[in-house]
Amino acid sequence: MPDPDAPETVLASPAPSVFDDHNAPAQKLIDECVHCGFCLPTCPTYALWHEEMDSPRGRIYLMKLGSEGKVSMTSTFVSHFDHCLGCMACVTACPSGVQYDKLIEATRAQIERHYPRSFGARLQRRMIFAIFPHPGRLRLLLGPIWLYQRLGLQWLVRRSGLLNLLPPTLRGMEALLPSVSLRALRARMPSHMVAQGGTRRRVGLLQGCVQRVMFPGVNGATARVLAAEGCEVFIPRGQGCCGALMIHAGLEEQALALARRLIDAFERAEVDTIVINAAGCGSNVKDYGYLLRDDAAYAERAKAFSAKCKDISEVLAELEPRAPRHPLPLRVAYHDACHLQHAQRVQAQPRKVLKTIPQLQVLEIPDSAICCGSAGIYNLIEPGPAQELGDRKVLNCLATGADLVVSSNPGCLLQITAGLKRAARTLPVLHMVELLDASIRGTPASSLLQNGAARH
Repeated sequence: MPDPDAPETVLASPAPSVFDDHNAPAQKLIDECVHCGFCLPTCPTYALWHEEMDSPRGRIYLMKLGSEGKVSMTSTFVSHFDHCLGCMACVTACPSGVQYDKLIEATRAQIERHYPRSFGARLQRRMIFAIFPHPGRLRLLLGPIWLYQRLGLQWLVRRSGLLNLLPPTLRGMEALLPSVSLRALRARMPSHMVAQGGTRRRVGLLQGCVQRVMFPGVNGATARVLAAEGCEVFIPRGQGCCGALMIHAGLEEQALALARRLIDAFERAEVDTIVINAAGCGSNVKDYGYLLRDDAAYAERAKAFSAKCKDISEVLAELEPRAPRHPLPLRVAYHDACHLQHAQRVQAQPRKVLKTIPQLQVLEIPDSAICCGSAGIYNLIEPGPAQELGDRKVLNCLATGADLVVSSNPGCLLQITAGLKRAARTLPVLHMVELLDASIRGTPASSLLQNGAARH
């Protein structure tokens, strides 16, 4: 029997988790990681720094420590998650099927609710999210940038070294600026395009935010190609941002509000398929069923919406080519956008579509699984490592000896173009669907190269 006179043993209470109860990183998902290390060679930040806590398994271990209350939400803790590009190459590489995508997004939402960022960091993020998800505001910003470029001020500022006086984040933003044209800023899409040769499918086109303003030609090419292949195309007027930039940065409530609005807009269109031509947007909208799982009013509607969403390459790969293709005797380096090849597992379809173009040679880029450094807003808030990864990607693209680079995401197009400028190379960078559109319309290869280089 226990001694009644013995001192009472006091059991220490477990330390509280650094996460709250709202969609915290799920312990079940954390426990699925066996720390095997297969993710390490595919992780961009581990490739740069060889730091365990800047690898997927290291970050999952930090999540475990945080959930057990063994670490605090310090600047060091947060920095390892800020350094993650969210490219999801680790998801593809993982033999255990660890859902790192769900873990990192849940963790980032917790960080944004509980970690007090510096004034400068808060101001920068507010500026990014006050502009980029809003096409109208982005157009207004690009107007002065057009003057900045047109009057030669950009050339003067870059040559004079004045950029060195700016903070690294602002220098990074300036380096990513595309060549702005008034024609592109005035471009608008019609609300409807008739299928050619009989309707095979009714599709809705997601315009995106950055894509709509900075690369309107991509949306135009997408709609023309779909119509040429027998799709009746609808472009709902009420559509806005899909929320991808917010959800990847931990701004959960803002992202979900935009998701509900987008679902409403496309439900009214009553289409068979929703076509996306931006990889980051595609991975997000395909996940609406999960993101809105706790919303009684939208859970089932979100599942139905996501089930209709397909990348443009998926749609075209399913359809037997109807429109004649004209030859394009070009060597093309195809860059796999991370949120297409890893998050959506779409890799064969873009290559299949490109191979329908006569005389086009598709070249594989070395280390294609490694991110180019764009990754949503990553190249805006982490310009140093983003530039290193961009330069690495550019060197690999140039090593193929290609005539131009093709990808499937606006962020990748901006990032690779900026890297080519640093390398003093004028290799054109185009969206995959622009190349197909050129083939269908009979655009000469020489014109494609010239216009592609001028755009950047």
